[in-house]
Amino acid sequence: MKRSLNKKIMSLLSISVILVLLSSCSGKSTGSTENIDAAPVTKTAKSTLELVKERGKVVVGVTAGVPGYSAPDSDGKWQGFDVDLAKAIAAAVLGDAEAIECRPLSAKERFTALQSGEIDVLSRVTTWTASRDAGLGLNFAGVNYYDGQGFMVSKDSGIKTLADLDGATIAVQAGTTTELNLSDYFRKNGMDFELITFEKNDQASAALEAGRADAVTSDQSQLYALRTKFKNPENFIMLSEVISKEPLGPVVRQGDDEWFDIVKWTLLVMVNAEEYGITSANVDEMKASSQNPDVKRILGVEGDIAGGFNLGKDWAYNIIKQVGNYGESFERTLGKGSPLQIDRGLNALWTDGGLQYGIPVR
Repeated sequence: MKRSLNKKIMSLLSISVILVLLSSCSGKSTGSTENIDAAPVTKTAKSTLELVKERGKVVVGVTAGVPGYSAPDSDGKWQGFDVDLAKAIAAAVLGDAEAIECRPLSAKERFTALQSGEIDVLSRVTTWTASRDAGLGLNFAGVNYYDGQGFMVSKDSGIKTLADLDGATIAVQAGTTTELNLSDYFRKNGMDFELITFEKNDQASAALEAGRADAVTSDQSQLYALRTKFKNPENFIMLSEVISKEPLGPVVRQGDDEWFDIVKWTLLVMVNAEEYGITSANVDEMKASSQNPDVKRILGVEGDIAGGFNLGKDWAYNIIKQVGNYGESFERTLGKGSPLQIDRGLNALWTDGGLQYGIPVR
């Protein structure tokens, strides 16, 4: 009798469980006002473009201060190669290159700030890698600087090549691909080293200047920038060898293709403008008189490419007029017109032997 009663109870419980599961799968609640179907929330969420337009500015994550890339000037205004890209995005979206807010972030903070929505775009000497693409919910929107990891040492140290660093003390910024590359290179070549890590790159370089480290390693362009902060920069040299590929570029959140396209094509417009000889000085003349169909499309005279991005027809014109083309930005912030004096190298146009190549605007 008890066994029969238990079977009936178990049968009733099974039926109850099935009914609950069916109710849950249908998205309907039994006796509860909570809607477990989250789809409507996603549908009503605003895009990054909408948020930027409402806010009236682009919030960009930058370094805590690397000369040439992003650093405040004497008036506290952020300047640099990565800042120029942020200004170009603001010019494209809002028509005003100055409508940006720079948020200085450490290497450890940068991805969390983007994932959480604290910033709209990360433009902060960040290397594009497979693990970052696949595991962080982020998208790299192109390469604005092709770099490689190098080493800076004291001129009087006697260190001439990487082989001379066997057993050396090396300073590096924590939480970067630089730290991983360093470990891989020394292990692969059977070399020993003592590692000193710092939260910021300028702290790592200061360790070299103070004699606490035999070398500091980072992206080579950053080493040139950091050296400008030294009391006697002429006393420090770069080793000629590099140990990695460091493609640096802007980063956005996954799941917002419209914003991804805007950031990507902002960079590509700057590269294309240099290819076609469109500068901040001649863009008005080119817009009025150029017979080149490619130039006309870029400047909004022909076609409606801007409509696909939900931007005004002058989006690309505003980028070039207010910020300049890729070459103008490079020379002003990193190249011969800057204190860093970095050669274009791999960052020259493809027509000049470099890797910068503008995807067709058509």
